[in-house]
Amino acid sequence: MTALSHSTITGRSPFVDHVRTQVARTVVGQDAVVERVLIALLTGGHLLLEGVPGIAKTLLVQSVAKAIDLRFARVQFTIDLLPSDIVGSEILEQKTGEFRIHKGPIFTNLLLADEINRASPKVQSALLEAMQERRVSIGDTTHDLPAPFLVIATQNPVEQAGTFELPEAQLDRFMLRHRLSYPQPADEAEVVRRSLALKLKRHGDGAVPMSAFDAIDGSQRLHVGDLTSAMAAVQQVHVSDVFVRDVVELVNLTRRHADIELGCSPRAALALTHASRARAFIHGRDYVIPEDIFALADDVVLHRMRLTYEALAQGKTAQGVLHQLLARMA
Repeated sequence: MTALSHSTITGRSPFVDHVRTQVARTVVGQDAVVERVLIALLTGGHLLLEGVPGIAKTLLVQSVAKAIDLRFARVQFTIDLLPSDIVGSEILEQKTGEFRIHKGPIFTNLLLADEINRASPKVQSALLEAMQERRVSIGDTTHDLPAPFLVIATQNPVEQAGTFELPEAQLDRFMLRHRLSYPQPADEAEVVRRSLALKLKRHGDGAVPMSAFDAIDGSQRLHVGDLTSAMAAVQQVHVSDVFVRDVVELVNLTRRHADIELGCSPRAALALTHASRARAFIHGRDYVIPEDIFALADDVVLHRMRLTYEALAQGKTAQGVLHQLLARMA
């Protein structure tokens, strides 16, 4: 496909419109989630999707991967998963007596870490170096990961049996943590109608019913170069000194609030600023505005805050405290 031009920002981006259109052919609604995935793609940040099973988290990620010509890998996290199952390992060749490197699924552009909280902390930590430094160590050798490289993880917030809560160090590696809700009744009805329209997928004389994954349209893919051009355009979005001051003020307020035991690190200010630039680009602006802070604060700041025991005992929530801070800035 012909590369899309992003030399200047003059309204809605063709790249953004194409991805939205392709994803909408498979996923109904979930516009906010699609926007968060686009922000992660355009900034190289990582995304944690939290929601109950069956609301199209995995389907959405695969739809985005097929809208762009990205290498995609999915790892189902389980209690018996090993770090080498993700990163790879050294394998001894019996014929030659030499070791060779077997690269794991992390060597991809878009890695879906499905139900990440079901793996042990040792396995979760195997992602830390990759998410932060874009490289992994196998044996004595360090390997660079492909570019772009993005981790989109999912977790179920309800079922806690057999799960391990993500530590603060790993949560901080995620630029965004987005909480998905159930679709609206009209959207859910459209999901059912689309399901009824799916046909059979035949294998010889047998057949199985098609799923929504079989219906993902990958015929009109953008090139990775189009994503790179869009990322370069995001870098041109203007961020004023006043905006930076507001972001830093919000982050510092989380460190001084009496109900917050653990406030945000400087990484939160970086994440909020870069995510705001990407959101401005998605909305066709070449500058950020305070609305970007308010729209993204829940996804960027909440998972980096931890309330005191006293605040939790009083029934306070992190979201409620954050909204108090935002109200002070309004």
